[in-house]
Amino acid sequence: MSPGRQAMQSARRVVVKIGTNALTNATGRFDRGHFQRLAGDLLEVARTRELVIVSSGAIALGVERLGWTTRPKDIPGKQACAAVGQSRLMQAWEEAFAERGRTVAQILLTHEDVQDRRRYLNARHTLARLLEERVVPVINENDTVSVAELKFGDNDTLAGLVAGLVEADVLVVLSDVEGLYTADPRSDPSAALIPEVTEVTPKVLELGGKSTSGVGTGGMATKVRAAARVAELGIRAVICSGQRPHVLGQVLAGEEIGTLFEPKATPRSARAAWIAHALRARGTVVVDEGARRAVVEQKKSLLPSGIRAVQGDFDKGDPVDLADEAGTVFARGLSAYDADELRRIAGRKSSEIEAVLGYRYLDEAVHRDDLALVGAF
Repeated sequence: MSPGRQAMQSARRVVVKIGTNALTNATGRFDRGHFQRLAGDLLEVARTRELVIVSSGAIALGVERLGWTTRPKDIPGKQACAAVGQSRLMQAWEEAFAERGRTVAQILLTHEDVQDRRRYLNARHTLARLLEERVVPVINENDTVSVAELKFGDNDTLAGLVAGLVEADVLVVLSDVEGLYTADPRSDPSAALIPEVTEVTPKVLELGGKSTSGVGTGGMATKVRAAARVAELGIRAVICSGQRPHVLGQVLAGEEIGTLFEPKATPRSARAAWIAHALRARGTVVVDEGARRAVVEQKKSLLPSGIRAVQGDFDKGDPVDLADEAGTVFARGLSAYDADELRRIAGRKSSEIEAVLGYRYLDEAVHRDDLALVGAF
């Protein structure tokens, strides 16, 4: 047993993401028999550990209840299905856990809930209290009201953010495949399962491919990105098949099931991870090579003198991407000035800020404490 697998045995707080594919049968219908078996496995986990569930399935249940033959592709149709199906999904979780005397709590989130720092911290405090009371939170995206700019995009991304939100020890992503393969096992019989990933490189991301099912919104690539993001926080992740009987117990016992993603030896802070992954940029600041090196290699703030162009319309304190002159984004941060002010002081020395703007808030355009490097995921 590898050290990483052995560490799974002592994981105290576990986030389990259950995809639509792990809850439905081959026709895309909700598989109640499998759901009951999976609920039993989750209850066993909750008996000795703190458990948070990120559960898909509301839209699939809504499609079933409305008697539709296929999943809608338009946003109003999906939102209607989510509205009908979410209560049925929570009823299923409530009934399954009540049989063993455990209480569940429904939490519906939009991206706006993690974009705003105060709401992010409020959600964190609520989840912490629920876990103290031995309540199992069941989290889903609020698909009924979410629109493009408020959506996480998929529950893999949501699960990664939740794992950081609750400071989990491990994230287990249940899928319809056994894990990450060297090629797509559906089309390449020689594809081999990758048991462990120590670093998520661009090549590893390429292996994720795209979703091939018609019932879920994510593919293997979104699961790999989620694993990479939690690895930055020092959290292990495992991608495995949700169809395998008793898979959760096997994974948490350290058995070589699925693909294990090892955490980074030096995790980034929760605030840096929030800036890098929870925020969406409202504009882009293009910088010269000297400024890029200062931020990336020397871990310094971005000064106005290194700015070459400012794109978009944003306010002071809004998140912005930092890009080099070729257009490659390498960092994200909170701007100390609004877009028009940055345009006016671009290329100037910090000592000139007050003369140009009539006041000086900071010497930096983006302070080091408000910066986070971003990678391919």
